[in-house]
Amino acid sequence: MKAVTIKEIKTELQHLSNEELVNVCLQLAKFKKENKELLTYTLFEAANEEGFIETVKSEADILFDSINTNSYFYIKKSVRKIVRILKTNIRYSKKKETEIELLLYFCKKMLEIKPSIKNNVTLKNIYLREKLAIKKKLTSVHEDLQYDYTQQLSILSL
Repeated sequence: MKAVTIKEIKTELQHLSNEELVNVCLQLAKFKKENKELLTYTLFEAANEEGFIETVKSEADILFDSINTNSYFYIKKSVRKIVRILKTNIRYSKKKETEIELLLYFCKKMLEIKPSIKNNVTLKNIYLREKLAIKKKLTSVHEDLQYDYTQQLSILSL
C-alpha cells in the first residue's frame, strides 16, 4: 500500500467527527510506541516545556549512569542510544530552545564519562557533532538566549 500525502490526510481528517478522530488517534497510539509517545507529549507535556525538559534530562541521567564503562565499544553503543532517545524527544517538542538545552546537557554529561572521551576518536566525534549542531541552532533563537547558550557552550571544551 502506498501512503498518501499529508495534505490528503488532512483533508480526509477534516471530514471526520470528533468520535472518529478519537478512534483514529487511539488506533495510532496502539500501532507504534513513537506515536504513543508523541500523543503523550502533545496531550500532557506540551503545556509545561520546563517539566518536559527535566523529565528528559532525568531519563538521560539514568542512561548515563547505566553505561558499561569496561570498554569504549560499550560506551559508544550506549552514547548512540542516548543520542537517539534525545533526538526523538527533541522531534516531539519542535522548539529550538528545548533542543539546545537538551544537547548542551548531553555534551556536559559526555565530558563527565570516565574513562574520558578524549581517548576515543568516535566518542570525540559524536561530542563534536552535537556541539556543532548546537552552534547551528543558536542562530534561530532570541539574542539573549543566544548569549546564555553561547556562554554555556564555551564552558564545554575538550
